[in-house]
Amino acid sequence: MSKILQGRSFYGWWIVVAAFLNLFFTTGIVYYGFPVFYPSLIDSLGFSRQQATAGIFFGFVVMAPLFGLLAGALIDRVGARAVILCGIAFVGLSLVFMGIIETPRQYYLLCITEVVGYVLAGPIPNQVLIANWFRTSRGRSMGYAYLGLGLGGAVSPILIHSLIENFGWRRAFEAIGVSILAVLFPVGIWITRSTPREMGLLADGAASDEAAGDGIEVHPVPVRMAIRTSNFWLLLVGSTLTIGAIGTVTSHFILFLNDNGYSRGWASRALSILLVSSLAGRVTVGYVADRFTRKNVMALFYLVLALAISLLFIGHNSAAVYGFAVVFGFAMGADYMLIPLVAADCFGLTSLGKLLALIIMADSLARLMAP
Repeated sequence: MSKILQGRSFYGWWIVVAAFLNLFFTTGIVYYGFPVFYPSLIDSLGFSRQQATAGIFFGFVVMAPLFGLLAGALIDRVGARAVILCGIAFVGLSLVFMGIIETPRQYYLLCITEVVGYVLAGPIPNQVLIANWFRTSRGRSMGYAYLGLGLGGAVSPILIHSLIENFGWRRAFEAIGVSILAVLFPVGIWITRSTPREMGLLADGAASDEAAGDGIEVHPVPVRMAIRTSNFWLLLVGSTLTIGAIGTVTSHFILFLNDNGYSRGWASRALSILLVSSLAGRVTVGYVADRFTRKNVMALFYLVLALAISLLFIGHNSAAVYGFAVVFGFAMGADYMLIPLVAADCFGLTSLGKLLALIIMADSLARLMAP
């Protein structure tokens, strides 16, 4: 029996559900919803625009590289599950304490700890988690998991805007933090497992090692050898440019629209459209990546992303803003997913955590250099 079991009975699909929820809360809700708090921080605490946006920016520039490398090493050594649980605690508690901040210093400190949690419980460990459990359907399973990121991002602007309007920004922070702790801790403890071998299983639910090898898999490449290859540097540079562009746009999108005369509610809806469109990008590229050469698919979506940004030059036109949100969101959803897929294709799974951590370092540099 070497046939791979693709049915729903394979426990790997529960891992997809766990990764979906991790990404929904730690990245979708927190990362993409955080800019909605900026106007309230400016109005309530007297922060300048620079102070409001600098907290998360500083966290990603200073702490993400350090803890990214640590997370990558820990994932490869002790498994993704333990790292994710640690990150959940950082994210949830940071948001709870955000509800009592009074000074920029307190805000910056909690932004840093929130970013640490994002690194430990966000994309890197969940990408490794999915890559460990799937081979032949890695693109599709990654796409389903990343729907959580896109869906969380899509609902977060409207959800957080509503919470702020009804309960105030302090209670909104606290409610999100408590929700993260209440949902993700049980999932991490009772559902998440770092590898299929922990449950006596093989990737894709294969009945034998031979069947598990039917999918596309390369001989593991150590980090010291991977960083000497052109594939690594092409992936690093491409990811740096695209992630930097995505991070800059999503962080400043609402403020950009406010500057162009749009209301906060309208801007929140536009951001939601962008993130809903990213859902379609994730689902589509998941299937496409399992059928075509992934590096070529990545190049195509890099081009689409670049062309979409040009629409912001006519941001005073609402139709152009809607068009940008749809096209950019679609390409953004695809690009985030393709990075771990291409990395796994090129270098295997053994050092995937460390290699993805190096890419996160490049991400932080991109945020520093981006306008």
